[in-house]
Amino acid sequence: MKTRIKPVALGLAVASLAACLLAQERKPLYENNFEKAELDKVPDDFLVLDGQFAVKEEGGNKFLELPGAPLDAFGLLFGPTEKEGTAVTARIFATSKGRRHPTFAVGLNGQGTSAYRLQVSPAKKALELFKGDEVKASVPYEWQSGAWTRLRLQARKVKDDEWKVEGKAWSDKEPSAWMVSFDEKEQPVAGKASVWGSPYATTPIRFDDLLVTSANEKP
Repeated sequence: MKTRIKPVALGLAVASLAACLLAQERKPLYENNFEKAELDKVPDDFLVLDGQFAVKEEGGNKFLELPGAPLDAFGLLFGPTEKEGTAVTARIFATSKGRRHPTFAVGLNGQGTSAYRLQVSPAKKALELFKGDEVKASVPYEWQSGAWTRLRLQARKVKDDEWKVEGKAWSDKEPSAWMVSFDEKEQPVAGKASVWGSPYATTPIRFDDLLVTSANEKP
């Protein structure tokens, strides 16, 4: 005797399978909130390019901290090595001191002239999108000193021989649209995600909730 599957049961099974597949697709490629990290050290899977980064704790929350001196640009790499179709997100905390302001950023595709970087530049009151050391796009941005700011940057292929690099930043509610972008005509170079900081205000810069996902996905 053949077993007949009821339509309702079949529908539930299909819905359950679809939900499982969607959850797998949305699983982060990399995630680190430092809660399991050892204090006063850098996680083993990070590649520090320069800077005295170390895991610190305040109010029960752990984060990665870059000290307020020396005054220079510092960064580190993390996550998988990818060419395109990825996004990096991080929460960053910094403060101004008088007329001195820090800069901080997230990046994709490693380091060097082909890497992308989304940078908050408080002295310019701008959110800037870099390729290497060249500013490719910029929009006005009012940064809040002493508040956690979330940055999100993604690079995705839109058609043959054309890619789009997009970024946004927010302190409270995430903007629905990308705030700054540019069209890339050169094929991206494979590389890791990154965070960057320049403590020009002589105060520490903190990084938390590092996340690498597929492009077009919300964290």
